[in-house]
Amino acid sequence: MAKGGRLAFIMPADTCEGVFANKLWSWISKNFRIDGVVTFDSKATPFPGVDTNVIVFLISNKKPKNKIKWVRCLVPGGTELLHLLQNDLKSKSIKNLEIYERKLEEALSVGLSRLPLNEYVFKYRLTHFARVMRGVATGANDFFFLTQKRVEEIGLPPELLVRAVGRTRDAMEDSITLATLTNLEQKGRPTFLFSPLHCQLEDMSSAARAYLLEGERMGLAKRALISTRKPWYKMESRNAPPFLFAYLGRRNARFIKNEAGVVPLTGFLCVYPLSDDEKYIQKLWQILQHPKIVANLSLVGKSYGSGAIKVEPRSLERLPIDADLVKKIGIRPPKQELFNT
Repeated sequence: MAKGGRLAFIMPADTCEGVFANKLWSWISKNFRIDGVVTFDSKATPFPGVDTNVIVFLISNKKPKNKIKWVRCLVPGGTELLHLLQNDLKSKSIKNLEIYERKLEEALSVGLSRLPLNEYVFKYRLTHFARVMRGVATGANDFFFLTQKRVEEIGLPPELLVRAVGRTRDAMEDSITLATLTNLEQKGRPTFLFSPLHCQLEDMSSAARAYLLEGERMGLAKRALISTRKPWYKMESRNAPPFLFAYLGRRNARFIKNEAGVVPLTGFLCVYPLSDDEKYIQKLWQILQHPKIVANLSLVGKSYGSGAIKVEPRSLERLPIDADLVKKIGIRPPKQELFNT
């Protein structure tokens, strides 16, 4: 841009919500002036039916300022936004628009797509209480993730199988139990992960060897992810996590108690408490179920159309945990180091 030039540019919200976002927007804000940010309520999206949350950035090639105007459109259509822009963002109150003057530091810390947050420095994050990993990536669910009927047809032995869950809609309740798995089996859903982790081919049953040879004939060993494994059928290993996190779906993202001891596939994240103490795990479950903590997911997730969010493992570890709630429930983080970012 020329000196004094102005830019209005529309982009997906995840450009200021991903792990790279802070570095990107910190650089922009130091070299250009962010005059304003225009966001849209899910009911007011400019692209109805498209699964994208969009933002309009208003940037000028001028000396940076420490405050920005942040606008949220509440209804579709209308001329209010146009009037605001024609008035150089100077209006304080316009019907159908929420208008905030925000400190740049706060807006960048919280995320330019997100509502202002008075207290954006948190004493606790989920990383003080648990670690997070993604679920198992099989590389070929149709081959490795099997129904009970298919397991019986092949004749796979129990020692090569792990109970598993694959889709978020296979876990619609707040906990996964053995009854959940029975119900899925009755519906013909897969609940067994073929996981020959520590077995050599020659030590396997004839049925397992025949099935793996069938996989080779199908060309599975040449698939991108599978080809990196030695041998190709060696499955990723996960201990059954006490909690799962359903991170993307039409139902709100949520934590799920894993009472059945299943291993999740990539439709979920694994949440491992930093202590094996049962009382600690139960207290952490109380934390994760609390409406305040569930609401905080919007502070670390990527937002999409219709209010859906997606939270990656490292982002979930940054989930703010309310200090008053920690005190009330009486849980202490096993980690000693606390950080304020």
